[in-house]
Amino acid sequence: MTGIYRSEAARRAVLEGYRAFLDQIEPAEETTVQTRHGATFVRSTGPPDAPPVILLHGAGSNTLAWAADFPVWSKTHRLHAVDVIGEPGFSAQSRPPLDTAAHADWLDDVLAALGITSAAFAGISLGGWLATDYAVRRPEKVTRLALVVPAGIGRQRYRAVAISLLLLPFGRPGGRWAMNYAIGPTTTPFAGPFADYTRTVQRSYQPRLAPVPRFTDAKLRTLTLPLIAIAGAKDRMFNAPETAKRLHTTTPHATITLIHHTGHLPTAYRTPIHTFLQQ
Repeated sequence: MTGIYRSEAARRAVLEGYRAFLDQIEPAEETTVQTRHGATFVRSTGPPDAPPVILLHGAGSNTLAWAADFPVWSKTHRLHAVDVIGEPGFSAQSRPPLDTAAHADWLDDVLAALGITSAAFAGISLGGWLATDYAVRRPEKVTRLALVVPAGIGRQRYRAVAISLLLLPFGRPGGRWAMNYAIGPTTTPFAGPFADYTRTVQRSYQPRLAPVPRFTDAKLRTLTLPLIAIAGAKDRMFNAPETAKRLHTTTPHATITLIHHTGHLPTAYRTPIHTFLQQ
């Protein structure tokens, strides 16, 4: 076993596939910054003098999660998509505990290396948790918070993950069933080369097993900054109705949207978040 990967061959398959996709999408500046928790890969695009936005992807993913958003949001903002440490990207494989300040310290180092004192943050799933945690711990450094299917607010669900792990060994069809069940339902079929790559990632790396810590009501109430949250009403990973209810109660100023008939892969967030970032 190699770090977070099941083998050296698995690590190469994930990273070579990642590089191949990066070479196919819209070019961006790429840099690797040093932090106290290891090297961190960042893709940046947009006018250098535009308002900065830090983009944090979810578990089992990398900066490709934002590939379709880059051409739109970079027209008005300086985007920095960060490979989260401990996930299948080009950043370090270190996984400090989530229930400590370690990831906030890590983001401190990332922002410092990029020369950023404060920025808007957008996060998907685990990335939403990381962005929220940072906003709670470093409110002076987060100007706006955009959350997509965020972890750590509604209760975490385990049935979808358990079923997906049972399906993975059944070859390519099993991988397809596993992924579609975990992220579904979705209004957009999850198929094609990128879906194949995503299944390669799921077969190749060791997911985090520790539950994502839930934010207390007291911590959520400290989020007085502009906030938008978008989730799929039928999310099988996190209880999205509970997420919406808790945010309505603790952050009544926030804009919260549940997309009906959609799970952990909402596709209708790009325009509302871009509008939110420009306000």
